[in-house]
Amino acid sequence: MSESTNPAEKSCANNVYPKVNVSASAQETAGAQVAPNPSFPKLEESVLQYWDANNTFRKSIEYRPSGKGSQNEFVFFDGPPFANGLPHYGHLLTGYAKDVVPRYQTMRGRKVNRVFGWDTHGLPAELEAQKELGIESVEQIEKMGIAKFNDACRASVLKYTNEWQNYVHRQARWVDFERGYKTLNIPYMESVMWAFKQLYDKGLAYKGYRVLPYCPKDQTPLSAHELRMDADVYQNRQDTTVSVAVKLRDEADAYAVFWTTTPWTVPTNFAIVVGADIDYVEVRPTEGKFAGKKFYIGKPLLGSYTKELGENYEVVRELKGAEMAGWRYYPVFPYFASESALAEGGTPGPNAFTIFTADYVDTAEGTGLVHQAPYGEDDMNTLNAHEIRSVDVLDAGCKFTSDCPDYEGLYVFDANLPILRNLRAGDGPLAQMPEDQRALLFQEKSYVHSYPHCWRCATPLIYKPVSSWFVSVTKIKKRLLELNQEINWIPGNVKDGQFGKWLSNARDWSISRNRFWGSPIPVWVSDDPKYPRVDVYGSLEELKADFGDYPRDDDGNVNMHRPYIDRLTRPNPDDPTGKSQMHRITDVLDCWFESGSMPFAQFHYPFENKEFFEEHFPCDYIVEYIGQTRGWFYTLHIMATALFDRPAYKNVICHGIVLGSDGQKMSKHLRNYPDVNGVFNEYGSDAMRWFLMSSPILRGGNLIVTADGIRDTVRQVMLPVWSSYYFFTLYANAANGGKGYDARRLRADEVAGLCNMDRYLLARTRLLVERVEKCLNEFAISDACAAVGDFIDVLTNWYIRGSRDRFWNEDEAAFNTLYTVLEVFMRTIAPLAPMEAEAVWRGLTGGESVHLADWPYLVEPETLSDGEKNPKAGEVTELGAVLAHDDALVAAMDKVREVVSSTLSLRKAEQLRVRQPLANLTVVAENTAAVEPYEQVLERELNVKNVTFCTLEDASSHGLKIVHELKVNARAAGPRLGKQVQFAIKSSKSGDWRVDESGAPVVQTPNGEVALVEGEYELVNRVESSDTQAAENTASAAMPTGGFVMLDTALTSDLLAEGYARDAIRAVQDARKENGLDISDRISLTLSVPVSDVAKVNQFRDLIAEETLATSFEVVEADSSATELSVSLKRA
Repeated sequence: MSESTNPAEKSCANNVYPKVNVSASAQETAGAQVAPNPSFPKLEESVLQYWDANNTFRKSIEYRPSGKGSQNEFVFFDGPPFANGLPHYGHLLTGYAKDVVPRYQTMRGRKVNRVFGWDTHGLPAELEAQKELGIESVEQIEKMGIAKFNDACRASVLKYTNEWQNYVHRQARWVDFERGYKTLNIPYMESVMWAFKQLYDKGLAYKGYRVLPYCPKDQTPLSAHELRMDADVYQNRQDTTVSVAVKLRDEADAYAVFWTTTPWTVPTNFAIVVGADIDYVEVRPTEGKFAGKKFYIGKPLLGSYTKELGENYEVVRELKGAEMAGWRYYPVFPYFASESALAEGGTPGPNAFTIFTADYVDTAEGTGLVHQAPYGEDDMNTLNAHEIRSVDVLDAGCKFTSDCPDYEGLYVFDANLPILRNLRAGDGPLAQMPEDQRALLFQEKSYVHSYPHCWRCATPLIYKPVSSWFVSVTKIKKRLLELNQEINWIPGNVKDGQFGKWLSNARDWSISRNRFWGSPIPVWVSDDPKYPRVDVYGSLEELKADFGDYPRDDDGNVNMHRPYIDRLTRPNPDDPTGKSQMHRITDVLDCWFESGSMPFAQFHYPFENKEFFEEHFPCDYIVEYIGQTRGWFYTLHIMATALFDRPAYKNVICHGIVLGSDGQKMSKHLRNYPDVNGVFNEYGSDAMRWFLMSSPILRGGNLIVTADGIRDTVRQVMLPVWSSYYFFTLYANAANGGKGYDARRLRADEVAGLCNMDRYLLARTRLLVERVEKCLNEFAISDACAAVGDFIDVLTNWYIRGSRDRFWNEDEAAFNTLYTVLEVFMRTIAPLAPMEAEAVWRGLTGGESVHLADWPYLVEPETLSDGEKNPKAGEVTELGAVLAHDDALVAAMDKVREVVSSTLSLRKAEQLRVRQPLANLTVVAENTAAVEPYEQVLERELNVKNVTFCTLEDASSHGLKIVHELKVNARAAGPRLGKQVQFAIKSSKSGDWRVDESGAPVVQTPNGEVALVEGEYELVNRVESSDTQAAENTASAAMPTGGFVMLDTALTSDLLAEGYARDAIRAVQDARKENGLDISDRISLTLSVPVSDVAKVNQFRDLIAEETLATSFEVVEADSSATELSVSLKRA
């Protein structure tokens, strides 16, 4: 693949490009003349309009061939959002990351389809519909009618699609909405139906009865992974803990004390568990209301019950939990205490109300005796293991049923108070128990704990036994872990960390929901238990074959939603009487099952596009926030492993969470983040893109979004990039007496004859391309942005600032060098700042679009655009020869730049403006030979009259040395080091520290060496002189890579006069800009100068006239009251 083989580049495939012309190309591409300070929002709007009119996005895909067997395609999966709300910064962040990589891969010659999708089923849609309909309960939905309710759900999920498209378009994210998929579409739903049948046939889908997190308001279970997606699922809640003493059957006046944070579960206490190896004590209070009774409590927890036990209590004996196994006790409540209930075949059966051992008991809190009720997963497993038939005493809304008649109709949390009241007084239902069997309320306390809430409606969840359909994740856990090793995770620690650990502890996935708007579970069962039968269907054709037709709505259209699919019934083939019927179970699938089916369901696989899907699976790239390791990433991985025995994706970015300006989660109520449209309108989308993409959030960290941060991006990135373009056009168009200069790309045979400054910029451009290419190949987007930031400093603050005279003198090599670099630079940053890069690139080249251009290849790629092997692979391209390696030059010039940077910082610290000339700069380094040829560059850049060079050895002999100091940040290090932080501070001051191989300081403490981490310290390099007299007029600073600089700060009258003259020049240049003069316009100049400064101006009169293009120059004395000079000028 040669440098420019793309059909989109035919207009600019040679090395000569059209002349840069402000009145033509700039107006055509950016909608206005090239200005030093453009309105980026307006520029972006112009670019977006151009793309729409030119169909640029579609061309970017069509111009790249798929290749044989689609091997030239880069496959991207776009995670489907819910469209029942407006996008926020989290969506925008993910959207930008979704756009950067496909743009880059497209420029690399790959075909990248980007199809948008919508997640349309599930509770988010139902809750929005309920809100709009003014209803809250399941009963109201059923009364209204499922068909009407689901119609409202359909309308709600499509409510904001236009707004979403507008946001996506404005952020310059290229996606295909026209071919976008929706999970509510029949083809998609049929593929989901097929997937369920496949899992069922493989023995990976089954019906079970388990304790699951359950939402009382929505009346449906949730899966375990939904509770781990967002930190705010768990919220602090104040409850009452109770310690209940139950009467032991076989020991007089003896009680076992269990503890629970859910008093409402005590009526269904069916067992107690203890830790076999935990130490317990039998204690007898000698005073108070419990005097004379004996209580069994975990020994480490006695201190929590000093009030109840009194100051003087007797420890009767100590024992291990294993010795308590098999002890029986009387029930707390009478509901399941009858002889028949405790008999063989009864409920709960003969094993109920017994103490057992379990390995999950600890002594962190409570009593060490754990209450067992059918409202905890471990509890239910224990009850089942001991053949105790538990009873769910709650209805679908989590209100007590007639099984607990005293609390019937009470919502679980509302029942806490009456249950506590009865436990305190021993009345109500407890009075039905004989007094010598009655339980006692031993202790009650207010308790604040982290409690799970529904991530959809924020209702406190309970753990409730429910019938549900499950995917048997545990059966494929080993394979899930194996295939995870084939995935490239960014950041890398997620593979074996957050995701890998989640897989290691994965439980079976509850996929059924007792709701209305979703893909129906395709299971039909017999309505007569005498003739059981289960039919599972995997296609519409299978349904038609058994039921005679497809599910249809009232208009006759095929519709797989409830209630229409529920109407499909038929006689049970296994019933010889012909009376029983097959009915569909009413549950719908978890919407995560649908989103996990996205890779194949979007193509209606396997009913259509079978070969296409198999060629495009797994995908090359996905990106979402870190919580999706428990959500979409997880369900994708399960479905792909279970159905295809392959990972669903090859590369995945897990970014962090976007926070509001106060560091909290973004909240409309708190208004703690800048309005998205406001940012677009004030700063532009590219600035927001860069701010987000350059941050640590793409490496898994969190990010606080502020308007200041985005404003800084404009100042530090967007404007410098534009200013380099503006500078080039300004001088190129002014050349040749205003006729302009026809800039062109450099040829390889010209490079050797260029000056060091040009060759340095070309070599640094090569390093930029290599670094950005490496970063984007590795999906390290923020690192790519960092590389660009470094290069901007080289381009603007070094090359352009140091080459102005050459451009003024119309140096062709300078023009062609800067043109070549800017053209390559725009192609390099096109994925990262797509609209600014487009405007600049089109202004420079007159080409159709930078996004239709090829990546700036330095060597021929391995494959051609059609996917075939490139016979020239690895050979240097023409551009690669132009951007030649020159390591020695780069090292030398970088050191020169370091000298300049350190000296400028020194000037700032000494309050010596750069326009004030100084007499001498001394550069001290281990080897100065590389920088000595740049003496004149240093003199010009730093405005010093003389530069001298000195080795470190010579400096040392004159009493000069670098002192390394360590400053420990006690506030930052304290939380980690604790009391050792004081020793770290002492060690830093005494010099008892070293720097390890990683560059981190290691301090001495009584417990040995401790390495400090970033943020806990500051390393300061200071220059120290033994000659105090010589140091009086000298300022010095250490350089980061070694050595130091010394600046003579003494100011003579001549230096002060020249400094004043240079200030006068700056004032005149500002006046030229304010008067709208071109850079080549000559002027007539008059300076009104305070009497005390007239001599200074006259001393440097020729310099002022030359620098300001003054053909006539008059100096007049200002009024005696004037303290500053004033400028008067006109075009000559």
